[in-house]
Amino acid sequence: MSLDPATLAAILAMMAATVFTRFSGAFLVRRLKLGPGAEKALATVPPAVLMAVVAPTAFATGWPETIGCLIVVVAALRLSLLPAAALGVVSVALLRAASI
Repeated sequence: MSLDPATLAAILAMMAATVFTRFSGAFLVRRLKLGPGAEKALATVPPAVLMAVVAPTAFATGWPETIGCLIVVVAALRLSLLPAAALGVVSVALLRAASI
């Protein structure tokens, strides 16, 4: 297997951007005092990211995935994001096994 130099450069650039973003975010959170408005705004980011990941699947696939996405949305209102996502994955697996 060979690796194209342009592909390797793209992978390394994406890795560097990811590492920079993670470390700079952690650095800024430790150094800055956020007001209540900023904290409230940042608290909305994880659910927004979850919906951005879930929505294309809900609209572009079959019924098991669409129902699973709806389950994730409803579960995310009561549970934290990881259990909600896990519940969605399990529901899709069960619906696929039931051939729905």
